[in-house]
Amino acid sequence: MDEQFEGDYTLQFNLAPPLFSRRHPETGHLMKTTFGPWMMHVFGVLARFKGLRGTAFDIFGKTEERRTERQLIVDYMATVEEIAQRLTADNHEIAVQLASVPERIRGYGHVKERHLAEARAQEEALRAAFEADPRDRKAAE
Repeated sequence: MDEQFEGDYTLQFNLAPPLFSRRHPETGHLMKTTFGPWMMHVFGVLARFKGLRGTAFDIFGKTEERRTERQLIVDYMATVEEIAQRLTADNHEIAVQLASVPERIRGYGHVKERHLAEARAQEEALRAAFEADPRDRKAAE
Protein backbone atom coordinates (compact mmCIF):
# COMPACT_ATOMS: atom_id res chain seq x y z
CA MET A 1 0.00 0.00 0.00
CA ASP A 2 2.81 2.39 0.77
CA GLU A 3 3.88 2.31 -2.87
CA GLN A 4 0.42 3.51 -3.95
CA PHE A 5 -0.36 6.16 -1.32
CA GLU A 6 1.67 8.93 0.24
CA GLY A 7 1.40 10.48 3.66
CA ASP A 8 0.02 9.34 6.96
CA TYR A 9 -3.05 7.17 6.52
CA THR A 10 -4.90 4.37 8.28
CA LEU A 11 -7.04 1.83 6.52
CA GLN A 12 -10.55 1.44 7.83
CA PHE A 13 -13.24 -0.87 6.48
CA ASN A 14 -16.91 -0.18 7.13
CA LEU A 15 -18.58 -3.55 6.87
CA ALA A 16 -21.80 -5.25 7.86
CA PRO A 17 -20.98 -8.96 7.75
CA PRO A 18 -24.37 -10.70 7.59
CA LEU A 19 -23.34 -13.44 9.99
CA PHE A 20 -22.08 -11.11 12.74
CA SER A 21 -23.76 -7.70 12.41
CA ARG A 22 -26.47 -6.32 14.61
CA ARG A 23 -29.67 -4.99 13.09
CA HIS A 24 -30.89 -1.45 13.48
CA PRO A 25 -33.83 -1.56 15.94
CA GLU A 26 -36.12 0.62 13.80
CA THR A 27 -35.24 -0.29 10.21
CA GLY A 28 -34.03 -3.85 10.66
CA HIS A 29 -31.07 -3.10 8.37
CA LEU A 30 -27.67 -4.52 9.21
CA MET A 31 -25.50 -1.92 10.89
CA LYS A 32 -21.96 -1.35 9.68
CA THR A 33 -19.00 -1.63 11.99
CA THR A 34 -15.58 -0.08 11.44
CA PHE A 35 -12.69 -2.52 11.22
CA GLY A 36 -9.02 -1.58 11.15
CA PRO A 37 -6.12 -2.53 8.91
CA TRP A 38 -5.95 -6.00 10.48
CA MET A 39 -8.87 -6.88 8.18
CA MET A 40 -6.37 -7.16 5.31
CA HIS A 41 -5.16 -10.38 6.96
CA VAL A 42 -8.76 -11.62 7.30
CA PHE A 43 -9.38 -10.86 3.62
CA GLY A 44 -6.27 -12.85 2.77
CA VAL A 45 -7.54 -15.84 4.76
CA LEU A 46 -10.99 -15.57 3.14
CA ALA A 47 -9.36 -15.46 -0.30
CA ARG A 48 -7.71 -18.82 0.39
CA PHE A 49 -11.16 -20.33 0.87
CA LYS A 50 -12.43 -18.99 -2.45
CA GLY A 51 -12.61 -22.55 -3.79
CA LEU A 52 -15.41 -23.31 -1.31
CA ARG A 53 -17.78 -20.80 -2.93
CA GLY A 54 -20.90 -22.48 -4.16
CA THR A 55 -20.21 -25.71 -2.26
CA ALA A 56 -21.85 -27.15 0.86
CA PHE A 57 -19.01 -25.54 2.89
CA ASP A 58 -19.80 -21.99 1.70
CA ILE A 59 -21.13 -20.47 4.94
CA PHE A 60 -21.76 -17.09 3.29
CA GLY A 61 -23.72 -18.78 0.51
CA LYS A 62 -26.41 -19.80 2.97
CA THR A 63 -27.56 -16.23 3.64
CA GLU A 64 -30.87 -15.03 2.24
CA GLU A 65 -29.08 -12.45 0.09
CA ARG A 66 -26.89 -15.09 -1.60
CA ARG A 67 -29.84 -17.43 -2.16
CA THR A 68 -31.73 -14.54 -3.75
CA GLU A 69 -28.75 -13.74 -5.99
CA ARG A 70 -28.60 -17.33 -7.22
CA GLN A 71 -32.34 -17.34 -7.89
CA LEU A 72 -32.04 -14.06 -9.81
CA ILE A 73 -29.63 -15.78 -12.21
CA VAL A 74 -32.08 -18.64 -12.80
CA ASP A 75 -34.96 -16.19 -13.28
CA TYR A 76 -32.93 -14.06 -15.70
CA MET A 77 -32.02 -17.08 -17.82
CA ALA A 78 -35.73 -18.00 -18.02
CA THR A 79 -36.63 -14.42 -18.99
CA VAL A 80 -34.01 -14.33 -21.75
CA GLU A 81 -35.24 -17.69 -23.02
CA GLU A 82 -38.82 -16.38 -23.11
CA ILE A 83 -37.74 -13.19 -24.87
CA ALA A 84 -35.80 -15.18 -27.47
CA GLN A 85 -38.81 -17.36 -28.22
CA ARG A 86 -41.27 -14.48 -28.56
CA LEU A 87 -39.12 -11.71 -30.01
CA THR A 88 -40.62 -9.75 -32.89
CA ALA A 89 -39.95 -6.41 -34.52
CA ASP A 90 -42.95 -5.02 -32.62
CA ASN A 91 -41.70 -6.00 -29.15
CA HIS A 92 -37.95 -5.58 -29.68
CA GLU A 93 -37.61 -2.28 -27.80
CA ILE A 94 -39.53 -3.59 -24.79
CA ALA A 95 -37.55 -6.85 -24.94
CA VAL A 96 -34.29 -4.90 -24.67
CA GLN A 97 -35.65 -2.94 -21.70
CA LEU A 98 -36.86 -6.15 -20.05
CA ALA A 99 -33.50 -7.86 -20.53
CA SER A 100 -31.77 -4.78 -19.04
CA VAL A 101 -33.74 -4.73 -15.77
CA PRO A 102 -31.05 -6.61 -13.75
CA GLU A 103 -28.59 -3.77 -14.43
CA ARG A 104 -30.57 -1.74 -11.91
CA ILE A 105 -29.97 -4.20 -9.06
CA ARG A 106 -26.92 -2.78 -7.33
CA GLY A 107 -25.43 -2.51 -3.89
CA TYR A 108 -25.40 -4.76 -0.85
CA GLY A 109 -27.79 -5.48 1.96
CA HIS A 110 -30.77 -3.16 2.31
CA VAL A 111 -29.59 -1.02 -0.63
CA LYS A 112 -29.72 -4.06 -2.90
CA GLU A 113 -33.11 -5.05 -1.43
CA ARG A 114 -34.52 -1.63 -2.33
CA HIS A 115 -33.12 -1.79 -5.87
CA LEU A 116 -34.43 -5.33 -6.26
CA ALA A 117 -37.96 -4.27 -5.26
CA GLU A 118 -37.83 -1.40 -7.77
CA ALA A 119 -36.49 -3.71 -10.49
CA ARG A 120 -39.22 -6.29 -9.85
CA ALA A 121 -41.92 -3.62 -10.18
CA GLN A 122 -40.34 -2.39 -13.41
CA GLU A 123 -40.02 -5.95 -14.71
CA GLU A 124 -43.68 -6.62 -14.01
CA ALA A 125 -44.75 -3.56 -16.03
CA LEU A 126 -42.37 -4.38 -18.89
CA ARG A 127 -43.43 -8.02 -18.93
CA ALA A 128 -47.09 -6.96 -19.25
CA ALA A 129 -46.17 -4.68 -22.15
CA PHE A 130 -44.06 -7.41 -23.76
CA GLU A 131 -46.90 -9.91 -23.55
CA ALA A 132 -49.53 -7.42 -24.76
CA ASP A 133 -50.90 -7.59 -28.27
CA PRO A 134 -48.91 -5.18 -30.50
CA ARG A 135 -52.14 -3.37 -31.46
CA ASP A 136 -52.90 -2.74 -27.75
CA ARG A 137 -49.34 -1.57 -27.17
CA LYS A 138 -49.51 1.01 -29.99
CA ALA A 139 -52.88 2.26 -28.76
CA ALA A 140 -51.38 2.84 -25.29
CA GLU A 141 -48.51 4.90 -26.73
